[in-house]
Amino acid sequence: EREAWQQERNILQNALKQAESQLAKTAAKIENKPVVETSSPKLQRLYRKYLRAESFRKALVYQKKYLLLLLGGFQDCEHATLSLIARMGIYPSPADLQPSGSHSRPFTKFRSAVRAIIAISR
Repeated sequence: EREAWQQERNILQNALKQAESQLAKTAAKIENKPVVETSSPKLQRLYRKYLRAESFRKALVYQKKYLLLLLGGFQDCEHATLSLIARMGIYPSPADLQPSGSHSRPFTKFRSAVRAIIAISR
């Protein structure tokens, strides 16, 4: 008797699953949308790729905020040093304020970017 109940229960559960899948397919046809299986391996792989990319994006945002904060600290330190030098009565010559002629501005910018990348990778 118990086995008969189990068999009937299994049959009814299978019928219910089939009816639900037919209902989903019919509803999708009515709405003209393709039926998407949520458990497909391709969808799961794409979702994992999305999560990984999102994680990298968040890490880059954090690194950018950190580097901007660090750069701001260096700028504040530079301003404080220059004001201290000015109070001491020592003024830098115009030649000291100009970037050196041997390195152009794009080269200096590139070198700074490379140093920032090396610092991030460490």
